[in-house]
Amino acid sequence: MKPFLEEDFLLETETAKRLYHDYAKDMPIFDYHCHLTAKEVAEDARFSTITQLWLGDDHYKWRALRANGVDEAYITGDKSDKEKFMKWAETIPELIGNPLYHWTHLELQRVFGIDQILTPETAEEIWEKCNQTIQTGNFSAREIIKQFDVRAICTTDDPVDSLQYHKQIKEDDSFDVQVLPTFRPDGALNIQLDSFTEWVDKLEHTSSIPIQNYQDFLKALESRVDYFHEVGCRLSDHGLDSPFFERVPQERCGYIFKKALNRERLDAREIEQFRTSVLVFLGKLYAAKGWAMQFHIGGLRNTNKKMIEKVGPNTGYDSIADFTYAEDLSGLLNELEKEDSLPKTIFYNLNPRDNYMIATMAGNFQGSTPGKIQFGTAWWFNDQRDGMEDQLKTLANVGVLSRFVGMLTDSRSLLSYTRHEYFRRILCNLIGRWVENGEYPADFNQLGQMVKNISFHNIDRYLAVETMEESGKS
Repeated sequence: MKPFLEEDFLLETETAKRLYHDYAKDMPIFDYHCHLTAKEVAEDARFSTITQLWLGDDHYKWRALRANGVDEAYITGDKSDKEKFMKWAETIPELIGNPLYHWTHLELQRVFGIDQILTPETAEEIWEKCNQTIQTGNFSAREIIKQFDVRAICTTDDPVDSLQYHKQIKEDDSFDVQVLPTFRPDGALNIQLDSFTEWVDKLEHTSSIPIQNYQDFLKALESRVDYFHEVGCRLSDHGLDSPFFERVPQERCGYIFKKALNRERLDAREIEQFRTSVLVFLGKLYAAKGWAMQFHIGGLRNTNKKMIEKVGPNTGYDSIADFTYAEDLSGLLNELEKEDSLPKTIFYNLNPRDNYMIATMAGNFQGSTPGKIQFGTAWWFNDQRDGMEDQLKTLANVGVLSRFVGMLTDSRSLLSYTRHEYFRRILCNLIGRWVENGEYPADFNQLGQMVKNISFHNIDRYLAVETMEESGKS
């Protein structure tokens, strides 16, 4: 019987162990999609308790707590930090098979040097030890980032954001980690929401372009793309949770846009047509800038209306959607490809049913850039061992795994960098299994470089961002 979470955790063969320890373990991190804020990095945020770091915005943990029957007062409510932590300690022993069990203990080990198992019996001691570490002078947002050897971070940012904290970090010579914005224009696409006109007002203000019609709207968006590029953005992101492609004349979009500004009701087809037009317009801009474009597809969000009214949106009441979108995705990519305006693109699908569709769709639109169209890492509910293995095996079966751009945290927590370790162990174990089964030669020069590339180099080259390694600072 193996000890829990020992040095060869998840590594089942000698080849896997060698690949991880000799090649993957010490690679730096490029976290190209997350939900950290540039503000907490710019201000080098400090924390009062482990609860703020662990439970403050972690929907994964909130869902587990609810499933374990914990009252909402201990999750998003007004109970004390310590009371909330104790409820997490009560829940953890019940989470066999859940990646939260592994992540929790990896974070305790890697960040706090605590090898104890979190249980109700050890909770008081672990609470005290973590909080003592947090209160030390060198425990801050930047120090955590440096501890994990993070070279670059891409945050997720609204086009109407001023990016003042990104600029502040860029001008700070004492911190040499790249913190770059990502252009996330969901506000521009969600014309069906009551908040759309308010968002247009913000866009008008930040772009200094009066928006009277659809063409003004597009000009204002283009000005924000230009601004984001100046601040270092090389990546966009889109959440697509409903149909998103139907060709439409520009004049038709002008009519739809005017209806929205007048707060007139739009039908489903008009919403889809408008979304198509904006996506195509933005895709061309991204290609011209040399950006990569991300699509996160397939979430069914804010499903529990009673609880959303009680605790607000984006609080862990989301699940996997089951709409089909192969034709939409093909149509959108074709629309951009026919004008040589298809940017580098990364797809993430939430429904694992769509793995092979997404992987094969990527293969339809590859070009002279290695791995131009990417089947992105297992996302959200799928970023656990089975989900990661399924994504990796699907990509290997129908694509080129060695060109994969690898792992990201997709998290609001600074402690989530352990997920890169988790991914790398799973990657090395899968490759090691293939080698020891005689499915690939034991060429460690080739294998080791492949693991290093997937762990860091591929995404570094893909986004063409000058990290410390490229500039000779590492």
